[in-house]
Amino acid sequence: MIIGILGTRGIPNVYGGFEQFAQYLALGLVEKGNTVYVYNSSDHPYKQPEWKGVRLIHCRDWENWIGTAGQFVYDYNCFRDAAGRGFDVLLQLGYTSNSIWHRLWPRDTVNIINMDGLEWKRSKYSRPVQKFLLYAEKLAAKKGDLLVADSPGIQQYLSEKYRRPSVFIPYGAEPFETPEPAFLEKFGLRPGGYYLLVARIEPENNIEMIIQGYLGSSLERPLVIVGNVGNVFGQLLQARYQQPSLRFAGAVYDPGQINNLRYYSALYFHGHSVGGTNPSLLEAMACRCNIVAHDNIFNRAVLTDCARYFSDAAGITSLIGETFPNDYAQRNMDKIKEQYHWPAIINEYEQLFHKALENKKNGHL
Repeated sequence: MIIGILGTRGIPNVYGGFEQFAQYLALGLVEKGNTVYVYNSSDHPYKQPEWKGVRLIHCRDWENWIGTAGQFVYDYNCFRDAAGRGFDVLLQLGYTSNSIWHRLWPRDTVNIINMDGLEWKRSKYSRPVQKFLLYAEKLAAKKGDLLVADSPGIQQYLSEKYRRPSVFIPYGAEPFETPEPAFLEKFGLRPGGYYLLVARIEPENNIEMIIQGYLGSSLERPLVIVGNVGNVFGQLLQARYQQPSLRFAGAVYDPGQINNLRYYSALYFHGHSVGGTNPSLLEAMACRCNIVAHDNIFNRAVLTDCARYFSDAAGITSLIGETFPNDYAQRNMDKIKEQYHWPAIINEYEQLFHKALENKKNGHL
C-alpha cells in the first residue's frame, strides 16, 4: 500500500504526542513492506527527504510567523500536495484544522481520521475557539471515510453524538526495563523519595487540584512537577504555590531522565480529564508506576482496577501515604505488553487499511 500520514509537525519525533505515534506507525508499516509518506512542517529541524525508509514531504508552515492560523495554511499546503500523490490511504491525525479543508481531501483515497480527544472541552481555549473546534469535530466525524477512536470512551461519544461507528485502536508504549538511579542526581532526588506529576501545564489536567491535595498531606516527600511552566497558567501556579516541598522541574525531554523519574517515583499523579488513551499515562504504566489518576471514563478504561482514583483535592490527600497492592504495577505492565504493544497496534492499523481499501473497491465505503 501507499500510505500518507498527515496532521503532525513531522518525524523524527522532537515534539511528542501525535508525532511520536506517527513515528512508531510509519516505521512499523515500512518494515511490513508498505510505502509510507509523512508530512513534515518546514520548521521541523530534520530536512532530509527520507528517514529510516519513511519518505518525508516538507510543506510550508507559517505558524511561527502568524500564530495558530499558520496551522490552517500548513494543512492546506499538505492537502494540495496529497491530491497528486495517489495514496491508497491518507491517515489524518486529529481534526482541528484538517476538517476545514475536507473539500480538498483526495477523492480516490480512503480518508481515515484518528479523532483524538475532545479538543473543544479544553479550558485553555476561549469560547469562540471551543465553538470552532466543536464544528471542526463535527465536520471530521461526518466527512471521514472511516474514524479511529483511541479510547472506548471516544468511541462511545462518536456513536452517541454523531451516529458514526468507529474502530477502537489505542496508542502504544515501550516497556521501560533499564532503570538507572544516577539519572535522579540532576534533580537532587533519591529512589522512592518523591511524588511525580508529568503533564502539559493546563487547567484540564487538574494540576492545581493535585497541588492542593498534596499540600493538605503530611508532605513527607516532595512533589515534582514536570512540564513547561512558561504559559500563563504555569506562571500563575508558580507564583501561587512557593512551598519548598513543591518543585517545578520544567520540561524534561530526555527519555532516560523522564523514564527514570517515573520509575523511581513513590506515586505518579495523572490528572488528565480530556481526551482518550493518553500517551503519558501509558508511559507511566510502562515504567511500573503506582498511579493516582483523575476519575473519568478515559483513565478508567486504561487503568481499570489497577490504580487509585480521585475527583477532588481531599481525595488526593487521603490517598497520599496509602499502601498500594503489590500487583498493580505488574498488571499495568502486562497491559502494556499485551494490549498497548506497538507491533500489535501497527498490525491493527495495517489490517484496517487493507479492509478499507477492499470495501472502497466494492463500493461499500
